Amino acid sequence: MEVKNKRDVPKIRFNIYRKRWKKKKFKDFTKLSQGLQIAISDRFTEDAETRHFYITNEFLNPNSRKKYYIESPSENVICTVDDILMTRTGNTGKVITNVSGAFHNNFFKVTYEKNDTAKLFLYYLLLSYDVQKEILIRAGNSTIPDLNHGDFYSIKTFIPTIEEQSAIGSLFRTLDDLLSSYKDNLANYQSIKTTMLSKMFPKAGQTVPEIRLDGFDGEWENKILSEVTNITMGQSPKSENYTDNPNDYILVQGNADIKDKQVVPRLWTTEVTKMAEIGDIILTVRAPVGDIGKTDYNVVIGRGVAVIKGNDFIFYTLEKMKMTGFWNKFSTGSTFESISSNDIKEAIIQIPTLEEQQAIGAYFSNLDNLINSYQEKISQLETLKKKLLQDMFI
Repeated sequence: MEVKNKRDVPKIRFNIYRKRWKKKKFKDFTKLSQGLQIAISDRFTEDAETRHFYITNEFLNPNSRKKYYIESPSENVICTVDDILMTRTGNTGKVITNVSGAFHNNFFKVTYEKNDTAKLFLYYLLLSYDVQKEILIRAGNSTIPDLNHGDFYSIKTFIPTIEEQSAIGSLFRTLDDLLSSYKDNLANYQSIKTTMLSKMFPKAGQTVPEIRLDGFDGEWENKILSEVTNITMGQSPKSENYTDNPNDYILVQGNADIKDKQVVPRLWTTEVTKMAEIGDIILTVRAPVGDIGKTDYNVVIGRGVAVIKGNDFIFYTLEKMKMTGFWNKFSTGSTFESISSNDIKEAIIQIPTLEEQQAIGAYFSNLDNLINSYQEKISQLETLKKKLLQDMFI
């Protein structure tokens, strides 16, 4: 690849291609058809021989499990895996492909001449920075943005040869396949962690865990949290002492200052009240209660958090307590969800020998390192894809 500066070639381009891109409007190489609106009362929740999967905006939500089917739709509202759909109203500009069924009125089907236009190139062209910008401008900024046929057809763009289109589409498909693989691995390791947090600590009323690392036996002991850790409740500085100067003390007030279980500097203060030191555990004590993080900095802690001096085993014990809703019994029913100093200090936990604590802490720490590495790879690839969507199209 090489970087270009001419207006009729993209900034980043495969260096084997030399022909200039041709300026076109979308009306020159695409055709739109609009979907069908079916009332919920006329939809089915089970498939049948004469029914088609009904593609609605709900389909765009990866967490949605609801599926609808409609009876004998006309051919002009049916799409195949080779077709491209784009939302025209509401969340305008969302683009999907590789799905078959009958599509809702909220979608356009974007058809094209396959001899002149590569499907994947068109798919990613529609997702590119400049085209998305034009789509959103033309859809308007009303409560429900709406893109009409004429506005879409009038969007100007540039198109390369079919060979270069295919190369660009293949590159982005490779990126998406890699992203999908990393996301699957991330979900797998996150699932393993959730399972192990529930099985490597004793369940209520038991004294040994369901799954145990090799070489360890014996019952775990019940301990009050304050017996095995030092706990300090936060105290907020005066608001007039808050700053945005990174040379002042980092202030941790609550969940907003913790990301991926790490303190992320957001606010600063010139007033020192209560402190947490590097490596300490931060526990949120006001809504949301029970979130945890570690700090890589010496920080001032506000009244929305407490600091706990504990090892990795204590850290993951606290994570397990959050996961199982341990703190709910203290905060449920109150107007403002919170837990007190006594709630934390008198919390009963189960602990094994120090050696087993260290082994369990190391196990989950290694698992977190794997999870973090995949999150970082995903972030890097998404950043790369965003840049290429901006620089490989005109």
